Amino acid sequence: MGGEFTFKSFERQLNFTMQSFCRELYRNYPEVIQVRKEEVAVKNLVTIITAALKLCNRKGFAAMSLRDLHRETGLSMGALYSYFRSKEELLNLIQRQGSKTALDVLSGAVVGIDHPLDQFRRMVRTHIYLSEIMQAWFYFSYTEAKNFPPAEQRKAVESELYTEKLIVDIVDHGISHGIFKHVNSELFGASVKALLQDWYLKRRKYAKRKISVEEYADFVLEFLESYLTAGACGENKKH
Repeated sequence: MGGEFTFKSFERQLNFTMQSFCRELYRNYPEVIQVRKEEVAVKNLVTIITAALKLCNRKGFAAMSLRDLHRETGLSMGALYSYFRSKEELLNLIQRQGSKTALDVLSGAVVGIDHPLDQFRRMVRTHIYLSEIMQAWFYFSYTEAKNFPPAEQRKAVESELYTEKLIVDIVDHGISHGIFKHVNSELFGASVKALLQDWYLKRRKYAKRKISVEEYADFVLEFLESYLTAGACGENKKH
């Protein structure tokens, strides 16, 4: 993503839509989704998943029933069952596809960037910008993890630890070059993750205060960089 890395430039480059999300989900799980016409399936999956995220984020997965989903989508119970066999399977589909999408984006965030400070800035902005675009899924994934089957719970934890490790590796790289001061990189990574989560978990708080996604990213980076680079001895630490 050449040029200034703004939310708008990221949004254009990512080109994420619920339709593209559902199209990939449809192609990834043909053994589950019984509808053979792709365009019909994608259209209905957009309706189903949008409604499911809305209901889960409003009342919780445990309280959501398939009858609720039927009323919210306007699709018959029979039609719903052609896309998933149970409420739990729908939850798994949403979680797996969302996790794959997020990890693919984050894994490629710093490709081609060499300087640790630039890597750190890009990773933090990418995570915040991505969670703005996929806010409903990020919120769902965090708040509903307790309802996942054991295997999916483990995957959710592994996904969170993987994100932290991306940050830890960047920090360790910066420390080894004297660009960042010596810190407990794992504790720092966990603290960064908490700040990143605050954006999508407490979205209403920031909306009420009229804080934009770029303002939040700017603040988080200024706050974290001032800590990471204070007393560092490497050259060009403010690169």
